[in-house]
Amino acid sequence: MVLSRFDQFAVAVLLAASFVLASLAWLHDHPEHDPRAPLTLAEPDGWATGRKFAALRSSRAVCGAFLDSAGVNTPALPATGNGACLRDDRQVLGAPARLGTLLRPQGGQATCAVDAGLARWIRHGVQPAAEAVFRQKVVRIEHLGTASCRRIGGGERGNWSEHATGNAIDIASFVLADGSRISVAKDWNGKDAATSRFLHDVRDAACRSFSTVLSPDYNAAHADHLHLDQAKRAGGWSTCR
Repeated sequence: MVLSRFDQFAVAVLLAASFVLASLAWLHDHPEHDPRAPLTLAEPDGWATGRKFAALRSSRAVCGAFLDSAGVNTPALPATGNGACLRDDRQVLGAPARLGTLLRPQGGQATCAVDAGLARWIRHGVQPAAEAVFRQKVVRIEHLGTASCRRIGGGERGNWSEHATGNAIDIASFVLADGSRISVAKDWNGKDAATSRFLHDVRDAACRSFSTVLSPDYNAAHADHLHLDQAKRAGGWSTCR
């Protein structure tokens, strides 16, 4: 039987509509791939995760909604600093404690986006890597600081560091449940393959939650820490080295 042109058109429309409906149903069941769905702590990484984080970095309202949904209720602090070092988006980092991980020194302050990045990184990067490599959890993350009014490299010229506005954190080490301490300075290229693997795995995982990730593989200035920041960039592109 030969279909008329109208019937052919009607079949094509029905097939297209069925495809659209099936696609929408699939996205509903896989929100990590749906750029329209808000980012959540529980969902795994997906095709749309990068775009969602770009939106989160650009909007405190979006960032705040993410942290609220994750149960991280940290009030904003008053603005401080001035000029290039104005910190008008700052809060005490609350995500690590919410996820059962101590952050030391305690009381670190950074932007909402840094707190959001830590939440996703710990949930989907740090703890899975620790369980896979060591069969135990990380109970403490040690950092070297968040806010520092300085330029990149510490000179008098050049671009300002994301640390200038508290939009970054430098991670130095991890402590496991059995008390073992894994240090970036000592273990990145250390003799123990497991600890080195863990550090490289958490570095790679951080690249899914932060705009910039710099490790000892980048240069000597980062030999003792992982630099994580949430720089806003056109197109949402990121740096991972």
